[in-house]
Amino acid sequence: MSMFCYQCEQTAKGTGCTQFGVCGKDPEVAALQDLLVHVVKGISMYAHRARVLGAKDAAVDHYVIEALFTTVTNVNFDAQRMKEIICQGAKIKDKAKALYQSAVRKAGNLEETLGGPAAWKAAADCEGLVKEGQEVGIQARVSTLGADATGLQELLTYGLKGMAAYAEHARILGKEDDAVYAYFHEALDFLAHDGAAVDKLLGMNLKCGEVNLCVMQLLDAANTGAYGTPQPTPVRITPKKGKCILVSGHDLKDLDELLRQTEGKGINIYTHGEMLPANAYPGLK
Repeated sequence: MSMFCYQCEQTAKGTGCTQFGVCGKDPEVAALQDLLVHVVKGISMYAHRARVLGAKDAAVDHYVIEALFTTVTNVNFDAQRMKEIICQGAKIKDKAKALYQSAVRKAGNLEETLGGPAAWKAAADCEGLVKEGQEVGIQARVSTLGADATGLQELLTYGLKGMAAYAEHARILGKEDDAVYAYFHEALDFLAHDGAAVDKLLGMNLKCGEVNLCVMQLLDAANTGAYGTPQPTPVRITPKKGKCILVSGHDLKDLDELLRQTEGKGINIYTHGEMLPANAYPGLK
């Protein structure tokens, strides 16, 4: 099966992984992740228009965030799970469409017929979904939009993916901002139908940076609210004899629950990378 994955900063030689991902991702998963991004664009085309008319749905908002988070490198490489999330996306798109149609009727407006990602229909099996993903990947867009516009589209897409991860972690700890959900839908709708103009792409990327600051503030408030303000803390860098679990990522709630589940059982919990700062939170010590 052919592959061209350009979904993260790890991509081979900065040009794309063509057999298996540097991260270990296989061609099937790479195509399904491209399709999942296409799916959330279609959902947001309806959700954005519904919000303009004053209608919104938390299930739609949360799915878009979770789906984008799923496509971040090393989060989920299971093809069957990806298929399930995509099929769930088909139902969420119907939900967003119905939300938009209801809002249009209440406003007395004419319904807009949407094409592109909004018109996407899920294939019957995983093989068909993979084929759909290959048809909407970066190479298909480079051939029609050119490298500059496509590159700026990808920059915005990766910004949204990273922001989705932080927004989801904040939400898990009870911190949300409706304006953040509104921007996700606005940006994904933009990528779906107006993402070829370089000047507009630059503007939307800059706005993504601004909104990301808001998301980081949400996450900081969520983390410090739950676990206290980080303090300078010595970190052990040598292992202890015995059973252990190594924790990666940056989900402090998951770490908190794991520490509680293993308390008194003689299991050592190690952190690294983005989870290393967890050592500094009073509530996790």
